[in-house]
Amino acid sequence: MPLELSSVPQPLVYILTLNWNGCSDTLKLIQSCMALTYPNARLIVIDNASTDASVVTIKRQFPAVKQLLNQQNLGFAAGMNVGIQYALAHHADFIFLVNNDTTLHPDSLTYLIAGAAQSGAYVAAPAIYYMDNPNHIWSAGALRRKITLEIKPCILGSNVTELFNVDAVTGCGMLLRRECLQAIGLFDERFFMYYEDMDYCLRVRARGLAIVVVPAATMWHKVAMSSGGSGSPNERYHMAKSSVQFFRKHTHGWRWWVVAPYRTASAVKTVLRLGRQRRWAAARAYLLGLYAGLTH
Repeated sequence: MPLELSSVPQPLVYILTLNWNGCSDTLKLIQSCMALTYPNARLIVIDNASTDASVVTIKRQFPAVKQLLNQQNLGFAAGMNVGIQYALAHHADFIFLVNNDTTLHPDSLTYLIAGAAQSGAYVAAPAIYYMDNPNHIWSAGALRRKITLEIKPCILGSNVTELFNVDAVTGCGMLLRRECLQAIGLFDERFFMYYEDMDYCLRVRARGLAIVVVPAATMWHKVAMSSGGSGSPNERYHMAKSSVQFFRKHTHGWRWWVVAPYRTASAVKTVLRLGRQRRWAAARAYLLGLYAGLTH
């Protein structure tokens, strides 16, 4: 069913992004938000105790943009929760979470709201492309394997224009209804970085609520910049730790007999790959992350 934009209402949307020493990227995101065609949106930058000149630079260049200043780096889940609570207290109908290392197509939010309105979905996401390969999809949602809880990324063909249902979307670009947050709650703050979005989507689907991807809505992502880049020691540590926390939280009963060996084999494969590549710092960080996930 094609999206009907002319008849779509214009609910109040709060756009939330986290900044941690990423001033240059955040400024570019703000510029793209200012170019959005959707007329009823407000932007909030949540600063996770940046030590660069982010706060003053953003205030100087975009004085109208509201900044919420955390006193320490709370990570993604807790940091976003600060912004979500603020938005809900200020009558947000929808909350659009975006990474600060992204840029938005001017019509992206218009299409997202249209998709959420027409489908009745509680969570909606755009098609997300690589920043350095702008015609190549990075994420278009995923389906979840019920036994292993692993996700299978959806492959979006160039001819797919209509929205479709998925089991999970990334917090890099995630539109949440107010009613979703009231029903499901906030992000689980045990996840400092990574898997908090997968955890949230699993909770949404467990309640039988719909999650959709709206291909007509597009954005571009630098990928893993907040953690130092894909494959960096910091990224490997937090990915490992959060993955263990996620599967510990959601694996119960007989499923352990499948998930435990599957995840162990995956961890061994990752360590061996990093070793072959002589990325010793990343391998050590990955092992430390696994240990932290098992002991916290």
